[in-house]
Amino acid sequence: MRVHDWFLTADERGNPAGRIDSRHGDGAAWSTGNAVRPLVHGAAYFTDLLTRVRGLRAGDLLLFTDWRGDPDERLDGPGTEVAGVFADAARRGVVVKGLIWRSHWDRLRFSAEENRQLGEEIEAAGGEYLRDMRIPPGGSHHQKLVVLRHRGDPRRDIAYVGGIDLCRTRRDDAAHDGDPQAAPMAAAYGPRPPWHDVQAAIQGPAVGDVEAVFRERWDDPQPLTRNPVHRLADLLRHDDTRADPLPPQFPDPPPCGPHAVQLLRTYPRRRSRYAFAPRGEHSVARGYLKALRRARSLIYIEDQYLWSPQVAECFAEALRARPELLMVGVLPLHPDQDGLLAGTPQVLGRRQALEVLKEAGGDRVAVYGVENHAGTPVYVHAKVCIVDDTWMTVGSDNFNRRSWTYDSELTCAVLDETPDGREPRDPGGLGDGARRLPRGLRLTLAREHLDRAGGDDRDLLDPRSFFDAYAAAAAALEDWHAAGRRGPRPPGRLRLHEPAPLPPWAVALATPIYRLLCDPDGRPRAMRRTGAY
Repeated sequence: MRVHDWFLTADERGNPAGRIDSRHGDGAAWSTGNAVRPLVHGAAYFTDLLTRVRGLRAGDLLLFTDWRGDPDERLDGPGTEVAGVFADAARRGVVVKGLIWRSHWDRLRFSAEENRQLGEEIEAAGGEYLRDMRIPPGGSHHQKLVVLRHRGDPRRDIAYVGGIDLCRTRRDDAAHDGDPQAAPMAAAYGPRPPWHDVQAAIQGPAVGDVEAVFRERWDDPQPLTRNPVHRLADLLRHDDTRADPLPPQFPDPPPCGPHAVQLLRTYPRRRSRYAFAPRGEHSVARGYLKALRRARSLIYIEDQYLWSPQVAECFAEALRARPELLMVGVLPLHPDQDGLLAGTPQVLGRRQALEVLKEAGGDRVAVYGVENHAGTPVYVHAKVCIVDDTWMTVGSDNFNRRSWTYDSELTCAVLDETPDGREPRDPGGLGDGARRLPRGLRLTLAREHLDRAGGDDRDLLDPRSFFDAYAAAAAALEDWHAAGRRGPRPPGRLRLHEPAPLPPWAVALATPIYRLLCDPDGRPRAMRRTGAY
């Protein structure tokens, strides 16, 4: 397997101003010798993070970015609230630095107040926390990363990258009974919404790459906001609006595993340019496009949105080029919010995207939602892609234009040196071979969705039998529901995903909202005209 067949080169990334590639002495746009562990579900991630943060000592570093942070969210029971755990670290002499999206009003179902309160508790303990609004109008900082560096003991260094925010509703597990600390969502998800998500724990030299992503944003000389109302409010509250210098970056941790890691990012092109991406960066989109061109047997995704027909077209091109290629998607059954202005545009975009995929792949494309054993829909917030059991991603980006062009995003792409010796050994047929980590993640997710015990996955190795197993489980559950839920519930949690039809008047009203607010396009006009990223 040649890494550059799957990963972007520095030239292909298209952002020479960033340090993420130039910091590598060999000129590669990735690092090798890493150990990556997928942490499926917020409970697993939060427990791992809590243990690691409590192990930090004076002089160590805790750096994090987030889209939303709730100060009272418990990582693992009473006394483990996020704000308290991070503040305790700062009081021990740990260098704690946080960058979080400033967000919009809570009245609009956002989290401006919670994000500010988290910062107040951390700063009162001696940490530093900045609310970052250096994004286009209506955009957001969507990166979710935590970096823990240990002075004098780099073998313990770790970074977390993925889709899980440090906030309410995220602490769920495989049972999907939901987080006891819930945030309001659409009525279909109930008062304690079940939540499915994935984060990647990274050790090895790539920790230095994740830290470099944080440092570029932290050192950005542009003001945190240009909004005069925000600036006046910050002045009256005496909020911290200037980043103090960070200590020098420690040397990268030593190699410790068989995984090559490439960080993919989205930064929009702004009038007030990012110093580290003056023309923006679309390596998330470019990374997917390169990998999809090598797809031969199976594309497996779990995603919160998949609601952009333009992004769906990238998958459709792969399906048209390879008549044997299968695609399986696991998505939320319902939008996260109800209402004509919030939920309907999401349904519209999803319908358009799925129509593109079905037209290209026909019955080779299957899309499902998930419910728990009580029949409550599970909100799928994961952002995972696995191609031919060879290349995989876990990150913050979704499959829509907003994530590929408009918001800030961070995704971890992984290639594993370790072959998986089970048949089929080379499902893609290109000589790359199935690899242990991506295949293992796919099977882990499949066992949960199918209610399988550990190791019960022999029939899931082959892409076609995997595709058929999902279809059979979903059909059985649909029949059980159609029969009034009589008799034992069949194993599995998969439901067929069929977005509700929309009347013409709803389409007319939702279309401009979808295009302008839900799924804006952050590309320059020349790139939009050519369809390039």
